[in-house]
Amino acid sequence: MAEIDKTPKQIVSELNEYVIGQTAAKKAIAVALRNRYRRLQLSESMQTEITPKNMLMIGPTGVGKTEIARRLAKIVDAPFVKVEASTFTEVGHAGRDVESMIRDLVDSSVRMEEKSQFKDIRSDAEQRADKRLASLLVPATQKDGSQKQSGVDFQNIMSMVEKMQRGENPEVPTPGTEEISDDVRNKRKSVEDQLRRGLLDGREITITMDDPQQDLGINNMMGQMGVDFGTSLGQMLPKKRIQRTVDVAEAREIFIREESEKLVNHGDLYHAAIERAENTGIVFIDEIDKIVATSQQNAEEVSREGVQRDILPIVEGSQINTKYGPINTDHILFIASGAFQDSKPSDLIAELQGRFPIRVKLNDLTKEDFVKILTEPKNALVKQYIALVGTENIKLTFTIEAINKIAEIATELNHTTENIGARRLHTILEKLLEDILYEGADMEMGDITITEHYVEEKIGNIANDKELSQYIL
Repeated sequence: MAEIDKTPKQIVSELNEYVIGQTAAKKAIAVALRNRYRRLQLSESMQTEITPKNMLMIGPTGVGKTEIARRLAKIVDAPFVKVEASTFTEVGHAGRDVESMIRDLVDSSVRMEEKSQFKDIRSDAEQRADKRLASLLVPATQKDGSQKQSGVDFQNIMSMVEKMQRGENPEVPTPGTEEISDDVRNKRKSVEDQLRRGLLDGREITITMDDPQQDLGINNMMGQMGVDFGTSLGQMLPKKRIQRTVDVAEAREIFIREESEKLVNHGDLYHAAIERAENTGIVFIDEIDKIVATSQQNAEEVSREGVQRDILPIVEGSQINTKYGPINTDHILFIASGAFQDSKPSDLIAELQGRFPIRVKLNDLTKEDFVKILTEPKNALVKQYIALVGTENIKLTFTIEAINKIAEIATELNHTTENIGARRLHTILEKLLEDILYEGADMEMGDITITEHYVEEKIGNIANDKELSQYIL
């Protein structure tokens, strides 16, 4: 599949644009992803025999485990879901069951497949959407001689309710109830042309659309119960329609999506989504160390071990029922991560340990790493704050000495208080720039340069006060 047709070096190179250091982890993930592509080039019989080499990333908080996973989802165009192991409970207890991670993965795959298939039929969907919009913007004459109104009054509301009860689209006139004159027909064609050219995008219009909260509410309720017939139940219930006043551009996109839903073959879509998830899906299980049982086997510890045993068959390979159909987890790639401060990977049950053969240790971040994190990545924190303050017509500049001082303070705080890795930089920068961020909107400050002296003055004393720094930085 083209979505993982990237060489390991290409994957690492793209990760390097956002994540500093941790080369070993990046290489291991890149090789695992490339092996997915290699497997798909083999015969079906050989594909069945080759299983993913799941990975366990070990390292303290804030060193890049989650960031690597988050960026991976964007770099590799494959179904991806990140879950927290600590949110699961074992079968028979209230809470999320472990199978929900696979259902979430399939949901992600369905959205990807929808995007792909909707793109293929967009031209047809646009034509149908434009016709619907044109009929609203240029109302026709009803057979009783009245003019169809685009506004909403009591009679219109009652008419829409009656049509909804009959399962009809309230916007589309019942066949035979409107007379389309040549003048109306020509006007509608002209409007359709203007819609395609975007000439009416800013005009407001009141439309009737499917309520997006209806299916969402049903699916959330069923998902919390561990039941997957939310979609089926939603299809049995009548569609709830709501009215919104939006600009034409948004209305057009809403109608395009509704028409795409009608044009696409959902059976084929769900089948393709299941296959995509089975062959290229990635599940990132964070905080796996939180379900490690210690030597004290109290009820909580037993429950944690129960979660591990529930995860085991999914990682080993099993069939999970979802609302889109059954999915086999044999070839899904699982990446787990944990700080393992109060435990070690060998404290996991032996069977689960064996299912994560590739293990990489992520290193603590140094002062030099913090300097790079502040300045080098595309989404570097310093660049973000310069852009934010720039919206107030303020040119913010950091001297290299100031950046070194920020990195030095972050490193010292991580050593003397809780080590939260790069997240410490967010706290320090917010405190450092709080006056500028607060007053910038009301004052014409012009150019502001953040120097080492300014950093020392704003946060140096706080950082040196051990008790104060624990609460503020």
